[in-house]
Amino acid sequence: MSLDRFYPIFDSAAWIKRLVPLGIKLVQLRIKDADDQTIRTEISAAKEVCARTGTTLVINDYWQAAIDLGCDWIHLGQEDLDDADTDAIRAAGIKLGISTHDRAELARAIALKPDYVALGPIYPTILKQMKWHEQGVEKLRKWRAEIGDTPLIAIGGMTIERAAGAYSAGADVVSAVTNITLNADPEAQVKAWLQATGTPHSATPRGDT
Repeated sequence: MSLDRFYPIFDSAAWIKRLVPLGIKLVQLRIKDADDQTIRTEISAAKEVCARTGTTLVINDYWQAAIDLGCDWIHLGQEDLDDADTDAIRAAGIKLGISTHDRAELARAIALKPDYVALGPIYPTILKQMKWHEQGVEKLRKWRAEIGDTPLIAIGGMTIERAAGAYSAGADVVSAVTNITLNADPEAQVKAWLQATGTPHSATPRGDT
């Protein structure tokens, strides 16, 4: 399995149903502040779409539900790691992506042998209040040198115009959120991203061939 270079993040299965069929091959479902039944219903709906389209689905945070529902990928932030059972995640055969912002967090992530490392926010983001200022593309170069062959995700304030700089700095994958969902025409924006990023240069996670 390989990672596509374009990695949108959506907060509902409805967004995934709407946009994944346009050609997205890697997507994250990131839902905040919902009850367990809602989470499981959303994950199941997203899984159905992604199975039909051959899309890799990554579940943010809800690792137990992801295990129970037979998901293939989980993404954890640093705070999520505090409570997650990473041994159970690995025992279930699930691949793991981890967010990082500084060297201490990177060291913590690498110790868990992640299947990708995310760095952000590369640029200022309106998605949520964060204690981290923009990291900049130069930090991508440093992370690239630190993590070897592990795929590197650039996230935060990413646009189509900024993507080329992130790739040049060492990112394998660029993630977009509000650049799509707040666009006046999300479908057209996704198509523009797909055209700009293409699919030939995919990132291969640790252990894959």
